[in-house]
Amino acid sequence: MENIRERIENNELSLLSSGAAFAKDSKGRLAPEEPDLVRTCWQRDRDRIIHSKSFRRLKHKTQVFLSPEGDHYRTRLTHTLEVAQIARTIARALRLNEDLTEAIAMGHDLGHTPFGHAGERALDAIYPGGFRHYEQSVRIVDVIEKNGEGLNLTEEVRNGILCHTKGQEADTLEGRLVRLSDRIAYINHDIDDALRAHIITEEQISEEVHSMIGTSTASRINSLVTSVISSSVTDAENPTDNVIKMADGMWEVFDRLNKFMFQNVYLNPECKSEEVKAVKLIETLYKHFCEHEHELPEEYALIAKNEGVERAACDYIAGMTDHYAVEMFNRIYIPKGWEKV
Repeated sequence: MENIRERIENNELSLLSSGAAFAKDSKGRLAPEEPDLVRTCWQRDRDRIIHSKSFRRLKHKTQVFLSPEGDHYRTRLTHTLEVAQIARTIARALRLNEDLTEAIAMGHDLGHTPFGHAGERALDAIYPGGFRHYEQSVRIVDVIEKNGEGLNLTEEVRNGILCHTKGQEADTLEGRLVRLSDRIAYINHDIDDALRAHIITEEQISEEVHSMIGTSTASRINSLVTSVISSSVTDAENPTDNVIKMADGMWEVFDRLNKFMFQNVYLNPECKSEEVKAVKLIETLYKHFCEHEHELPEEYALIAKNEGVERAACDYIAGMTDHYAVEMFNRIYIPKGWEKV
């Protein structure tokens, strides 16, 4: 059979910007593997992430609203898909590597806890090593998935996942693009969800924001995406001049919109009233499994043996969905009614 992978890799050389990442130049995997005949290394990474258990569990993890009852509120999975869509649109326009971009986007939030950032804060406060979801995402693909084998992803995807939110920028322009696309996605879909929940109204958003980026989710995303495409540089003669960014004026408006969301949604007592309970639940489960190591599932019992019970309890709880965490708490602490046999 014709080596389709090599044909794709050669096409990248002629079609992509000079600042793009090229699959044939990947730094490789933690454990070397034979290349696939059909898929590039980053296509394989994307597929491994999509087929993982951690990816499937994202559909039952909180984005902003804890365990929302309505069918149309975002979850961590729909957020991930929206990030991937936005990032691929920009990557194609800038002639960056879409496969690498998509793989990073699909894996960037695998490490999120149940109950969103409330769960993350709870584990960060109680686990001795601290907890950051982006580090946990890398731990999942390196250590936890496939019953401890990990997914053996490439260095470029792992680096993009690690650097998608805070601290040092990713090594690739594709990784930096996912970082910005993540912010574009969550601000806009969180506005949409907050409007649906009647937490805010469109009229509360300033006229300056409306005039700059529009009055609907579609127009806002389009304005921000267009700004990134027109302001970024991916084929400079000096590679250090390559950059992924919005226009300065657009960034100022975007930052103002971000502050509006923190004031009116992310820190809104009406939205966050249940988070105290979520934090307490996470803390209680963590202490329980630290004290009852024998109740950990087999794959986490192995982590406890090799890395300590605190690490195992943290990994187990971080991987839970909202519903499973509540179910586990009820199973352990809520008394059952008497059933006569």
